[in-house]
Amino acid sequence: MTARTARRHGWLCVCTLLAFLSRPAQAAEFPLAPGQDVVGAVETVTTVPGDTLLDIARRYDLGYTELVVANPGVDPWRPGPGRQIVLPLRFLLPGGPRRGIVVALAERRLFYFPPGGSSVETFPIGVAVDGMRTPVGETHVTAKLTHPVWYPPRSILAERPELPHAVAAGPDNPLGDYAFRLGWPNYLIHGTNKPDGIGRNVSHGCIHLYPEDIARLFREASIGTPVRVDGEPTRLGWDQGRLLLELHPDTAQADALDEGQPMSPQAPADLVARVIAALGGRADRVDWNAVERAGRLRNGIPVAITRAADDSAEATAAPVDAPPDPPSPPLGDEEGRSQAGRTTGRR
Repeated sequence: MTARTARRHGWLCVCTLLAFLSRPAQAAEFPLAPGQDVVGAVETVTTVPGDTLLDIARRYDLGYTELVVANPGVDPWRPGPGRQIVLPLRFLLPGGPRRGIVVALAERRLFYFPPGGSSVETFPIGVAVDGMRTPVGETHVTAKLTHPVWYPPRSILAERPELPHAVAAGPDNPLGDYAFRLGWPNYLIHGTNKPDGIGRNVSHGCIHLYPEDIARLFREASIGTPVRVDGEPTRLGWDQGRLLLELHPDTAQADALDEGQPMSPQAPADLVARVIAALGGRADRVDWNAVERAGRLRNGIPVAITRAADDSAEATAAPVDAPPDPPSPPLGDEEGRSQAGRTTGRR
């Protein structure tokens, strides 16, 4: 190989690496066995010059908040090269029926269970800002919209009177290239022209996905797909006989992180009661220190909070309704309305 050829080969390798680092990642997809509650694994990645946590979040299909809270003390904008970044890619699955689309608001994640029940896909999402809300409950996909036109509702026009009454498809359209209309006429699941908002509290009630994620989900989910929105802030599940707990920042905590402020420790008020209920009252199995730490950190990473069933045989059983001196609970319209092809959308 000549020196000129070697240099050209070297530049090609660099360009290939940069292209890989800049490309959006594919959504996380996992095989799923009956009764399985947890998928994925926590990983790490080393930063390269110029990286921000926004870049890494997009690259590994994570949301901004879940990546920031998993890496306390890391400057989101200048983490520096050679820094080890935790990728919180282990997920507890939502409870309830595992079919169709399940939106987990507290996790800022959408789970899609394709027909057949043998796999699950998960995507980070942007959710409602403080003071707005997404309905909790069950609905279904009523229509699929390609390159939708956005008709800002009166509530948004009141906030931003400079907006036109219709925004055509294109880079200025906050709905992105694809949208699902739901049985709730004022709400959509859609893409975005501002992907930096994924994983944040950014919408007036609609659910936002990265452009590449909504494109994939749009191909896979059909009209009639059931949609369930879950607002449960405390996620519990089982893995190899141990109870796992997963807690994410609430709206106020996520807003603080978004503003570069420290997150005030505040666990769900009913955390202890939910843990005991999940164990059928077997409080003797609980590692209350682990519960307290998870409630304080709320870093979104599932953590075991019990001993395995056979490890508690020698423990003295506590009364069913009273754990042995547990700590106190730790610290302690983007509207989408469509008529005759019109889409009015809370972005």
